[in-house]
Amino acid sequence: MTHPSIPGFTEHRVPVGDGVTLNAAVGGGGAPVVLLHGFPQTHLMWRHVAADLAADHTVICPDLRGYGASDKPAGSGRDVYSKRTMARDVVRLAAGLGHDRFALAGHDRGALVAFRAAMDHPGAVSRALFLDVLPTLDMWDALRGVSGAVGFHLYLMAQAPGLPEQMIGASADAFFGHFLDAWTHTPDAMPADVRGHYLAASAAAVPSIVADYRASAGVDLEHDRADREAGNRLAMPVTVLQQDWGAALGYHAQGLWSAWAGDLRHRTVSCGHFMAEEDPALVTGEIRALGDR
Repeated sequence: MTHPSIPGFTEHRVPVGDGVTLNAAVGGGGAPVVLLHGFPQTHLMWRHVAADLAADHTVICPDLRGYGASDKPAGSGRDVYSKRTMARDVVRLAAGLGHDRFALAGHDRGALVAFRAAMDHPGAVSRALFLDVLPTLDMWDALRGVSGAVGFHLYLMAQAPGLPEQMIGASADAFFGHFLDAWTHTPDAMPADVRGHYLAASAAAVPSIVADYRASAGVDLEHDRADREAGNRLAMPVTVLQQDWGAALGYHAQGLWSAWAGDLRHRTVSCGHFMAEEDPALVTGEIRALGDR
């Protein structure tokens, strides 16, 4: 069955090593920018932003390892879905398409991959934009008490293999649809065909999506903690767009991000979590503005 696509973009299959191939929609021309999607979505979440940026950028929108039409290796090893591994995928993908250095934007899970790519590959990532996320180490520290119930799925998918996959797989549309509905402030931001595509793609990827989240409660946390202890920081200009979760969860988002990025622009936005679909002009403008810093 065909799925919605980004007009003017061509989908490529690019090997990134270890027998894994990523699917990526590529379009436009000019300075390269890589856009990484979040949960529970695919590269299609960037359709509005990518079409606009293609006027003056080469835009690369991959499905992350384990998502969409990209390969979904069995997640039994601790590093198979670590953000370090997924970040390496992204750098190899860009290189395979002819780009050794690029701007990088990520939303939600994709922002965690983008964060790790920027930390581990500063020579490849020229500028970074993170949408509505905290680094893994700070995220777990922020989820405290009853207010942490907003992240119930994080705790569910952190459990040992077996139960999370069984529970989510038994009612995949209800599970993934909950987040598409609860986190969206603009109901028509996701047309029926796009929503249906997200649900079908997520239902087909339950084990790998769970493995991605499980890594964030283990190996990803270890990598962030090691960077914090070593005093490592992001070397490039960084922009962060976030909802105002701080008042509800009791943290100061800009302060947390400042500990990781010296050249930081932090902006609180009024749209919902899926801001690339709810306010694509805002997101596109911030990506273009990164080039001026």
